[in-house]
Amino acid sequence: MIIPAKPHSPLSVVEVAAIVAVVVIWGVNNAAAKLATETLPPLLVAALRFGLAAACLVPFVRPPFPNWKSLLIITGVGGPIHYGLIYLAFWLAQDVSPVAVATQLWVPFTALFAFLLLRERISRYALVGMGVAFAGVAWMTLDAHAIADWKAILVGAAASAAWAVTTVVARRTTSIPPLKMQGVLALTALPSLGLASAVFERGQVEAMRAATPLIWACVVWAGLVSSVLATTLVFWLVQRREAGRVTPYLLATPVVSILIGWAWMGDVLTPQILTGAALSIVGVGLVALAERGLRAGAAKA
Repeated sequence: MIIPAKPHSPLSVVEVAAIVAVVVIWGVNNAAAKLATETLPPLLVAALRFGLAAACLVPFVRPPFPNWKSLLIITGVGGPIHYGLIYLAFWLAQDVSPVAVATQLWVPFTALFAFLLLRERISRYALVGMGVAFAGVAWMTLDAHAIADWKAILVGAAASAAWAVTTVVARRTTSIPPLKMQGVLALTALPSLGLASAVFERGQVEAMRAATPLIWACVVWAGLVSSVLATTLVFWLVQRREAGRVTPYLLATPVVSILIGWAWMGDVLTPQILTGAALSIVGVGLVALAERGLRAGAAKA
C-alpha cells in the first residue's frame, strides 16, 4: 500500500530521483523512437513495443472491467491511434527536437478538451499558456530548417491531441487501477498496430534482419523501460502527490531529447528553433501550473 505524503511537504530525495528518472527515460525514448524508425517501419516499432509491454503487464489485466465504454476510448485512442501517430511522426522527421516539443502539446490540449467535454474551468493563465505553447510550435516550425519537418510536427501535434482525449476520459475512470488500464491498453495496441503494419507497411522481415543491436535496444527501451518502469514511477508519484505537483517537472522531457538530438544525432538547432521550443515549453508549463492551481482551489472549496 502506498502512503500519501503530507500535503505541501517538500519532495523527498526518492521522489526527486523518480522524477529525474522519468524525465531522462522519456527524453531518451524520443531519441530511441527516431533511431528505431530509421530502420524499422513505424507501426511495426509500435507493435513490438507493446508486445514487450503486454508481456509484463498482462498479470494486472483481470476482471471486472467497469466503465467499459470509457475504457474502449482510452485503449483505442490512447493506444493504436496515439502511439501509431507518435512513431509515424518520428519516422517522418529529420530531427528529434521539433517532434519532441510538439508532443508536449498534450498538456494544453488536455485543458482545452476538459473545458469542452467536461465543462471544467479554464483560467486566464491557462489560456495565455495555450497561446504561448501553440505560438512557440508555430514559430519553431517556420524556421528555414524545421519547415522540412512540418508534416512530422503536425502528426506529433495530432498524437498529442489523441493523448489529451485519453487523459480527459481517464480522469473520470478512476475505478480502474492504472497498471490494469495500461495493461489493457498494451493488449489492445499490440494486435491493432500489428494488423496496421501488416496492411500498410512492407519489408518488415527484411528490416528486422537488418536491425542492429542498437535498434533492438531502442525497442526494448520503449517497451520495458519507458512503458513499464517509467509509467510505474509516474503512478507511484501521483499516488503519493497530487498530479499537479508532479507533472510540471516532467515538462523537462523535451530538453533531454533536444540535447541528445543535438549532441549525438546531428539535429540542427537554430536560434529560431530554440526560441520556439523554449516558448512552447514555457506555455505548456503555464498551463500545467494553472491546472494545478485550479485543482488546489477546488480541493479547498
